[in-house]
Amino acid sequence: MKFSTRVGASQPNLITLALRAATGPVTNLSDSNPTRHGLAPALLPTTYQADPRGSAQARQQLADFLSKRDGREVDPDRLYLLSSTSQGYAWLLKLFCDPGDYVLTPRPGYPMVDQLAMLEAVEVDNYFLSWDGAWLTDVGQLRQHLQTSTPSALVVINPNNPTGSYLRPDERAGMVQLCHDFSVPLIADEVFFDYALSNAFRERLAGEERVLTFALDGLSKNLAAPHAKVAWLEVSGPDELVRQAQEKLDQIADAYLPMSDLITAQLPSLLDAIGSQIETVRDRLRKNLQRLRSCVAASRTGVMDLYEPEGGWSALLRFPAWIDEDELVTSLIRDAAISAQPGYFFDMPTAGFLSISLLLQPEVMAAAAESVIARIDTAVEATLF
Repeated sequence: MKFSTRVGASQPNLITLALRAATGPVTNLSDSNPTRHGLAPALLPTTYQADPRGSAQARQQLADFLSKRDGREVDPDRLYLLSSTSQGYAWLLKLFCDPGDYVLTPRPGYPMVDQLAMLEAVEVDNYFLSWDGAWLTDVGQLRQHLQTSTPSALVVINPNNPTGSYLRPDERAGMVQLCHDFSVPLIADEVFFDYALSNAFRERLAGEERVLTFALDGLSKNLAAPHAKVAWLEVSGPDELVRQAQEKLDQIADAYLPMSDLITAQLPSLLDAIGSQIETVRDRLRKNLQRLRSCVAASRTGVMDLYEPEGGWSALLRFPAWIDEDELVTSLIRDAAISAQPGYFFDMPTAGFLSISLLLQPEVMAAAAESVIARIDTAVEATLF
């Protein structure tokens, strides 16, 4: 397992060793924590205790929630509290990558990881999902890649965004085996995991013990509240690898200081709200998916397909590739005050896709979808008839 040279060995200095050896209280003349000297404000009366992983109490509360949710024992000492999953990605890129190293990410895929990697001077290469009635990962192609070049980490989005596809059992087992065989850490982004829209097989990578795994999740998606900036990272895998990784990850986390106590104090009530909020959002997603199906089925030309998502917040509309995606979207903005994200935003394998959010108010969703379908029908009719 390769760790970045940017994170040095963590060795206590002589002063730290002397403090640990002291048999009684030691007055620290350099202590600049005002809350330990009677200067905490009334609205924040507690004493500040820095912990690179986040408040121990908050991590225990989170571990209890995850243990109940996932039906397994989650160790709070293997959790890190974050302000966002983006922060988690940034820390992991620092942990494993020197400038010029690369990570493997899925395509189609959300471009955020590429942007974060660029900010860390890290390169990105891709492995691919292909459509064959469902989105499938070419694990064989991935093995061939690893036989010739080893990335610093393998990123898995489960379910993928924008395809909405979960890892199937053979894909999951194959990726874990590859990471084991080639000593590659696994980064699992599972923020959309609980928004299932089908009966597809689902199994989290969080808690995977066979390989060093870093699972990202958070309240932004679980509460459908992007402004609820609380996320977490769970480390799992063989004990010695976990120990080595956390030793270095603690250094990175400590450099950025732990999450605010103002936020973690609200964690219990926020975690309690997840169950009902997921049900509310999932009901909206399923109803809008059915509306979108109906709109596609009512197309005058019948040239469109809906690539059914298994989970997540969006669906992919497929239309003839000769219809220019930019021209379609800009004409919709200009003439119908409707916008959507074209497929090339996500590196779709071919032209002719729109990614459509399933979160919209139902009446807005239905009217906008009908307009998009009608616009595509008109373009096809003008060319073919």
